[in-house]
Amino acid sequence: MRLPTPFQTSFLCLSSACVVLAQAQQSLPLNSLSTFSGSSLPNPATLSLPASSSLTVSVAICSSQASSESFLLTNGSDIFEIELESGFGSWTGPSSNNASLLVDGAGQSTFEVAVSDNGTIHEILDALPLFGDSSANQAILFSPPFAFETTTNPTYPNYTLPSANSSLPESPPSPTFDLVLSPLSAQLTSLPQTGCSLANMSSAGTVGLNNAWLRGSGEWRSQWFVEGLSPDTNYTAYVIEDRVKVSGPIYFVTKSSSFPCPLVHSLPYCPSTTYAVPLDPPQSPALAYDGTSLPTNISDPLLQYMTNFTTMLLSFGCGRDLYSPLQTCSDCQREYRSWLCSVSFPRCSEPSSGSNAQAPFSALQPQPSGVSPRNPFFPIVNYTYNSLLPCLEVCHAVDRACPYFLGISCPVPQFNADASYGVGFIDSGDPGVVGRGTTGMAQDRWGNVWCNEN
Repeated sequence: MRLPTPFQTSFLCLSSACVVLAQAQQSLPLNSLSTFSGSSLPNPATLSLPASSSLTVSVAICSSQASSESFLLTNGSDIFEIELESGFGSWTGPSSNNASLLVDGAGQSTFEVAVSDNGTIHEILDALPLFGDSSANQAILFSPPFAFETTTNPTYPNYTLPSANSSLPESPPSPTFDLVLSPLSAQLTSLPQTGCSLANMSSAGTVGLNNAWLRGSGEWRSQWFVEGLSPDTNYTAYVIEDRVKVSGPIYFVTKSSSFPCPLVHSLPYCPSTTYAVPLDPPQSPALAYDGTSLPTNISDPLLQYMTNFTTMLLSFGCGRDLYSPLQTCSDCQREYRSWLCSVSFPRCSEPSSGSNAQAPFSALQPQPSGVSPRNPFFPIVNYTYNSLLPCLEVCHAVDRACPYFLGISCPVPQFNADASYGVGFIDSGDPGVVGRGTTGMAQDRWGNVWCNEN
C-alpha cells in the first residue's frame, strides 16, 4: 500500500534517525532469506535493500504470540506499507540504491524477510495437500503436486502401452516438504499462516513412511504414512515446502476405535489406491498393506485382468485408426486401470456422527460379517464394515475414453446404479449432464468423502 505524502515525510525522518542511531544499516542480500528477532534490533530498525528493476520483498511472522510490528518500505522515490494478512505480506516493484525497509514495534517477536528479483520467496499456495484415508490411529496424506509425469505418446506401428505391473519411474527432483499435523483443538489456524510459525509447532503422530509417489492422475506428490494418532479425532494438516511456502490447511477425522479395516498404499499397479480395505490386519511388523505385503491371490487376478484388457485394446489400430478426436488408447488404458482398481479394492469407511455429521451422506453400503465381498478374490472377514462405493464418474471416464468395440457400459442412474456406485455427487445423474452434482467432487478439504474416486 502506497502511503500519502505526510506519512512519507514522517517515515523519511524516522528512517534517518534510525540510521544515525544504528550507525550503519544492515543490508539484505538479493535472493536471500534473513531471520530477525525484535529483541536484537533497534526500534525502529532500518534494513538496506538492493537495487533491482523488479524487486520482491516478503515478510513472514514466526512468533505465535500476538504482535504489532509494522513494515514500511521506500524504493527510493515512494513509501509503501507492507500489510500483513495471516502473518504474511509482500511488495513488488522497482528499487534504487537507497531503498530500505523500516521495521517498527517488533518487540520480542521473530520474523523473516526475503528479498528476490525472481518472484516472492514466501508464499501461501493455492494447491492443497491431499488426504488419502485414515484408520483409527493411522493416516495417509500427500503434499500438493510438485511435478507431473512426462510421457511420450506412442505411435503406430510401435504403439506400446505400460505393462500391468509397471514399476514406478524415477522421481524428479523434489522440494523439501514438511508435514505439520495437529488436533483441531491446537488451533493451528489461529497462528500466523507462515512456514516458520507452523514449523515451530509439534506435530502429532509418528511418520512411518515418507517418499515421493506418482499417483494415477500423473501427479508426483510427497506421501506420508502417519501412525500413533488418536481415534475419532479431528486433525488439521499443513504441508510446508522449502520452509517458506505453505499449503493448507486441510482437515480430516480419524476413524472410531472399533474401525476394523487396515490401510493399503504404495501399489505400483494401482497408484491411487490409498485407503482402508476389508482385510485382516497385516502380519507384524507391518502396520499396513503395500505392494510387497498384499496377498498375491488379490493382486494376481487384477494384474491378469489388466494384461488381458491391454491385449484386447491393442487389437485396435492404436495410433493409426482414430476412434475419437479427443481420446487415445493410452487414455483408455489409464481410465480402465483407475476403474479396475476402484472396484477391485473395496473401500472401508464409516458414517459420520455427532458434530462430524455431514450432508449429503456418503455412498455407504453396510457389509455384514461373513458376507462375500464385492471382489470374490478378497477373503470373507468376520467383522462388519461399511463399503464406500466407487463414484459412477469413474465408470463414465472409461466409457468416454475407450473404443466402442470394447462394449463398455455403465449402469444408468435411473435404474439401480446406486446399488453399486455413488450417484449424483460429482455429476447430477441427468442424461448428458456433466457436473451439477450435489457436491461437485468426491471429497473436499474438510475431510468429507462422498464416494471413492480412487
